[in-house]
Amino acid sequence: MSYSRAIEYLYGLQKHGMKFGLDNIRKLMSAFDNPQRSFRSVHVAGTNGKGSTSAMIASILKTAGLRTGLFSSPHLVSFTERIRINGEEISESDVISLAEEVRTAAERTEDFSPTFFEVVTTMAFLHFRKMGVEWAVIETGLGGRLDATNIIIPEVSVITRIGLDHCEFLGKTLAEIASEKTGIIKTGVPVVSALQEAAAIKVIEKASKERGSMLYTHGESFMAEVVSESLDGISFSYRGEGCYEDLDVPLAGRYQADNASMAMKTVEILMAKYPRMKCDIRRGLSTVQWPGRLEIINDEPPVLIDGAHNPQAATALSEYLGKTALKKYKRIILVAGVMGDKDVEGILDPLLPVASKILFTAPAYGRSALPERLAALATAKGYESIVVSNVAEAVKKAEELCIPGDLIVITGSFYTIGEAKEFFGNKGVLTKLRE
Repeated sequence: MSYSRAIEYLYGLQKHGMKFGLDNIRKLMSAFDNPQRSFRSVHVAGTNGKGSTSAMIASILKTAGLRTGLFSSPHLVSFTERIRINGEEISESDVISLAEEVRTAAERTEDFSPTFFEVVTTMAFLHFRKMGVEWAVIETGLGGRLDATNIIIPEVSVITRIGLDHCEFLGKTLAEIASEKTGIIKTGVPVVSALQEAAAIKVIEKASKERGSMLYTHGESFMAEVVSESLDGISFSYRGEGCYEDLDVPLAGRYQADNASMAMKTVEILMAKYPRMKCDIRRGLSTVQWPGRLEIINDEPPVLIDGAHNPQAATALSEYLGKTALKKYKRIILVAGVMGDKDVEGILDPLLPVASKILFTAPAYGRSALPERLAALATAKGYESIVVSNVAEAVKKAEELCIPGDLIVITGSFYTIGEAKEFFGNKGVLTKLRE
């Protein structure tokens, strides 16, 4: 397959949209002699924090000298961000060759049209096998029970904070959404859970009990306490199987202590099962990298991006801005672009009060909410705003409005902050391969 034809194939897959179920991924795995069985894994589901938690687990496992894969979604700038080994992104040439392999296998099956995410999941597992990955941290795409990644049998299942998001697919209550997330729990496989709302933890406890899986819950089996917080990260203490003081994570936001504690508990479980696994937890946490979450991407003027795209994440961002960022900066200039199928009002409500200037825009993606709609919501709540048609122009306008002491904050969607990173010089690879 030529380069252009491979690209055309990958882009064309997006027209199939999202289809839930494991039949397609089972066919693909079978066609390649089940590459998901070639490595041990940790499976991570949840609404918020699953990317950061996955990155921390992978970073800690790497310190044991283990060849560690990480599969995550979506990407911010480059498609290659989704598939990493020991922190290194897959090459563009490997993406193309893997796409060719999967396309050839899919075309041999009559009336078979796998989705974009099913193909990408297959590509990741194939790549991990080819490259001799020993352990892989696998983040679900959407939900859990019927997600393509649920083909794996992990060593630990991790469920991060559950909130109301993707309600049209997963359910309209926390209990319904939690039921989908707990679909990753396998019989006898330990479960690590974040501190959850009562409705969610009840479902997690029930599913764990039914499947004979030991449940370790934040606040009961382990806990974290933030010692200090800055724009550059956090320091915290941990109580679990072991006790740790003054652990440093170079990711901003108090909630990262909770994510880190889940990663630590996960690794403690693995080290107890595999005594020869010697992980340096402190080093793994201190060297973790995870872009797009409270990330400063420009110094003059200062620009912070955050992928908050649901009310829970927007509230966390608002609290960080109010309690931490505004200790250093005098004003917040907010640039927001949100997907139209999200809880737009729930996302804006916690952010509008902390902003001195508000700009609404839309990333170049079909699901984007019109900025005029966002502005109308803000006006109804008593906030003035400026409408800018695209992200690049919105950033330019924010820079014009910026005076010394201001912080530009870009948020509302991973698509929005991805385009902002491109504006500031991050070169994308297969950028538009989105789902």
